[in-house]
Amino acid sequence: MTSNALMNNYGTRKITLTRGQGSWVWDDQGNRYLDAISGIAVCGLGHAHPEVTKAIAEQAATLTHCSNLYNIPNQEALAEQLRDLSGLEKMFFCNSGAEANETAIKLARMLGNKRGIDEPTIIVLENAFHGRTLATLTATGNRKVQAGFEPLVRGFVRAPYGDIEALKTIAKNNRKVVALLLEPIQGEGGIRVPEANYLTGLRQLCDEQDWLLMLDEIQTGNGRTGKYFNYQHAGILPDVLTTAKGLGNGIPIGVCLTGPKASELMQPGSHGSTFGGNPLACAAGLATVKVIQEQNLCQQAADMGNYLLQQLTERLGGLDDVIEVRGQGLMLGIEMKQPCTELVEKAAAKGLLINVTAQSVIRLLPPLNISQEEADQLVQTLGELLTQE
Repeated sequence: MTSNALMNNYGTRKITLTRGQGSWVWDDQGNRYLDAISGIAVCGLGHAHPEVTKAIAEQAATLTHCSNLYNIPNQEALAEQLRDLSGLEKMFFCNSGAEANETAIKLARMLGNKRGIDEPTIIVLENAFHGRTLATLTATGNRKVQAGFEPLVRGFVRAPYGDIEALKTIAKNNRKVVALLLEPIQGEGGIRVPEANYLTGLRQLCDEQDWLLMLDEIQTGNGRTGKYFNYQHAGILPDVLTTAKGLGNGIPIGVCLTGPKASELMQPGSHGSTFGGNPLACAAGLATVKVIQEQNLCQQAADMGNYLLQQLTERLGGLDDVIEVRGQGLMLGIEMKQPCTELVEKAAAKGLLINVTAQSVIRLLPPLNISQEEADQLVQTLGELLTQE
């Protein structure tokens, strides 16, 4: 931090980035970095993508904002695009993933109250991350993140990730449950990838219990794992889906999508957002979705993700300090035996931007259109870094 006008919640930040192009960014000293974190899964098309840049500039010169008191053609067009891509019915646009998850939580509460349940309850999972508002903070399974913000919000019960039997036990003992909220792959929790049939089993359980299946695809959505949405790998449909991050390629935008069980719960006046779905954000979203589809970047993410997984496993899998290399698409994690947060600064010194999550997992979220040459450089740099440790 270089200015005392800012709250110190981000601590000391030693790098000042000034521009980006594709998979690369430059700091104020002229140093170049390969960006393997993409603004935490946000810039899926890389930096300064020409089609997104053009869409933003043209819209900014016309109309940036008008509020949801009026029809917004870009918002309607983006909703129709996402409807076609997802197989879901209705959209509510907001500004972030946390707000999208707040919408999902409110939908579950509305359903529970409609059913006459006095304290509608949502099952959430250990090591989850759903946001930093009070409700999404409560849904998050990380006491470190929650500390200091008590009292938390009532109406949540927690279960282990990947354990369907634990959910069945909750179903037998808690008749107030109305929904299950989870990330298909846990991001902040350490790139935790479940067994192949996990989502299928959850869909079946939620149908049996008449629960909403609510998937937080804020990080896994928009092509990140090799399908436009991660649940499409399993061939199911959720009842509620949230996404944000990669939808606007850097312009803040979030959305909550609903299927038949949840689409009619919201009525005029029940929820809203001043900035949500404004013309500028939706112009960025439309351009981003168009590029992902036209350039087949979901398949690119699948192919390059498999390539990186193989190369990283071959280069790093045998190291004493490495437990596992895992992931899906371009959402990859390298789990170390010891906490390794110091690797972030060491990687930056070698011209590579990475992130460490869950204290000991190197998280890699490169752009969906990363080239093989750039991927090879990523592997080479990480290999040099970890073999020096």
